[in-house]
Amino acid sequence: MSALRLSRLSLVAGVALFFTLVAWGNLADYGSNFAFVQHVLSMDTTFQSPALMGRAITDPTLHHAAYWLIIGWQILTAALCWAGVGRLWRARNGSAAAYDTAKGLALLGVTAGFLLYAVGFVTIGGEWFAMWQSQTWNGQRSAHLFLTILGVVLLLLALPETDRR
Repeated sequence: MSALRLSRLSLVAGVALFFTLVAWGNLADYGSNFAFVQHVLSMDTTFQSPALMGRAITDPTLHHAAYWLIIGWQILTAALCWAGVGRLWRARNGSAAAYDTAKGLALLGVTAGFLLYAVGFVTIGGEWFAMWQSQTWNGQRSAHLFLTILGVVLLLLALPETDRR
């Protein structure tokens, strides 16, 4: 197995482990991050601009539904990445074409993780619900860190394979 293949496999495994632990943490300590989702959706720690407050969601049932959607997305991301690790491992000594084909589930998994943070946290949470305005419930910095990590993994994984084994 080449160093590049080992690197790709290890990075996808790292992403899979990250999302596994995040989902597990959200299930094991449901209330901690639920409070984050609840405050972001309620917009109760933003600047309270009347032009934006119509976006606030204050129904606890919808808070739980949004949180379960996030947790489900994290579980799906972890599962796709773990399945991708399995496929990459099985193709580790194969041809460039076989290895490129094996990347599919890993690419889907890392992309799913990227979309969770880019669309869910930066776009919807950050912009639609004005999370950036909150001094207390602002996940922008963490989301950008995760996007950077996931983006690097996605780029390395997406590069075409060569037959330099």
